Amino acid sequence: MGNANCVFCGCIEQASVGVVEKWGRFDRLAEPGLNFFNPFAGECLSGILSTRISSLDVKIETKTKDNVFVHLVCSIQYRVIRQNADDAFYELQNPKEQIQAYVFDVVRAHVPKMNLDELFEQKDEVAKAVLEELEKVMGAYGYNIEHILMVDIIPDASVRKAMNEINAAQRMQLASVYKGEAEKILQVKKAEAEAEAKYLGGVGVARQRQAITDGLRENILNFSHKVEGTSAKEVMDLIMITQYFDTIKDLGNSSKNTTVFIPHGPGHVRDIGDQIRNGLMEAASAQVAE
Repeated sequence: MGNANCVFCGCIEQASVGVVEKWGRFDRLAEPGLNFFNPFAGECLSGILSTRISSLDVKIETKTKDNVFVHLVCSIQYRVIRQNADDAFYELQNPKEQIQAYVFDVVRAHVPKMNLDELFEQKDEVAKAVLEELEKVMGAYGYNIEHILMVDIIPDASVRKAMNEINAAQRMQLASVYKGEAEKILQVKKAEAEAEAKYLGGVGVARQRQAITDGLRENILNFSHKVEGTSAKEVMDLIMITQYFDTIKDLGNSSKNTTVFIPHGPGHVRDIGDQIRNGLMEAASAQVAE
């Protein structure tokens, strides 16, 4: 792990530990600070280990249960256990390669049991499995595994494109459903509004006709009482003729350039009078029925 440094004294930095040998055998650990060694008694500083947390990024290529090749990036944070620094110094020649080998073994044992979607959802479970295995193995060599993070899961480019297209299609389908529901609500509300408008229009027309009928009845009664010898039919014919000519006058005074063809003659006037008179009689019958 390092070459022996046979000196009388040495300074060990903070967050580090020195390995002291005596006649080529491990003797003790040197704590941070100034340490004295007796080279005449065979003591020497064999090496220094850092107890700071180190980080190792491991990239693994493997295959999921649904035959999708993925690249995983796993970040392992580890450190030397101070009291077991001699094991870390003597047992492992290259601890990074050892950690990487165990990460490969655990990940390639777990990921093929999962679909791609399950891998994204359960990546923490994979990291937990790696952590448990490394803690059990590397603890015997004087290393403690602090954290393991599954940093990234990268499927093949064609798979990522297909996943994006599926997601886009699902969102378009959902948007179409919402749009259809909105249009349905608009159509229903429009139909309800049209029905309400027609109902109110009908009520207005009915009230208008009722008012016209009441007005005509009142005019006929007043005229019959004031002019003796006239019958209700004669008064009605007179009113009809007057209104007929008023209507023709209003059409002629209209500012719109519209040509209106209407029948004109005494017989037509009489027909109009008969129609209005029949309407009055039907209205009166309806009121009696109510």
